[in-house]
Amino acid sequence: MTVFGQDGYRVRLEWGGEGVTALAPHCAVLVVVDVLVFTTTVDVVVGRGARVLPFAIGDEAAKAGAEARGAIMAGLGLYTSPTGSVATREKWSLRPSSLTEVPAGTLLGLSSPNGGTLCARAAEAGAIVLAGCLRNASAVAAKALELAGDRPIGIIAGGERWRIGPERPLRPSLEDYLGAGAIAHGLRHGRSAEAELAATAFAAVADRVPELLAHSVSGRELAEAGMAADVELAGAVDSSTVAPVLVDGIFGA
Repeated sequence: MTVFGQDGYRVRLEWGGEGVTALAPHCAVLVVVDVLVFTTTVDVVVGRGARVLPFAIGDEAAKAGAEARGAIMAGLGLYTSPTGSVATREKWSLRPSSLTEVPAGTLLGLSSPNGGTLCARAAEAGAIVLAGCLRNASAVAAKALELAGDRPIGIIAGGERWRIGPERPLRPSLEDYLGAGAIAHGLRHGRSAEAELAATAFAAVADRVPELLAHSVSGRELAEAGMAADVELAGAVDSSTVAPVLVDGIFGA
């Protein structure tokens, strides 16, 4: 055990894949937060009574496994080039606004370059995995407490990626800090300094979240790509009561 695992605290918070590596050995539950847009999309789908089978972009084995399990494959919903991003018109995609009418019972295969990858890593490490966002922050906090018992809970803010070189280093993002803070705010006891600060930051701006989300770098990027509706959906704090849990590789209620 090391200080990087935030030992001694019941509620812990870190960033990205490295955060999963640091916290997973010490936490019974990991809450992955990718507000724009993977975990928001999972919330919308599960709220419709459907399920999500996530996999990383480029993971052809996982994609084949999803298809073998009868999943309907969704598109990315966003085309990104060196000059900018443009929303596509796929019927069902990673965009939450494309899934507000998905039929109950649907098993949706959903590739994700960030949130889906983090969920897979967290599950491989043996943790119970929840998909958290602003929409379901209170519900996810309550479910995390239920599932963890007296064991530690880790919150993983996914962050975004700089488009700098092939490695695309982590860019800590406002939307995921707010989402992680909203969940930490619902976990009031035993917070590490990292979780405490995020919870305090969220509480300070809780009445301005949609505005801040729209004005953030990520929100502006998506709006310019034609995805303003997705940003609006993502900013509806506690509009959902579902807490998606990853069981046998599938997110359901």
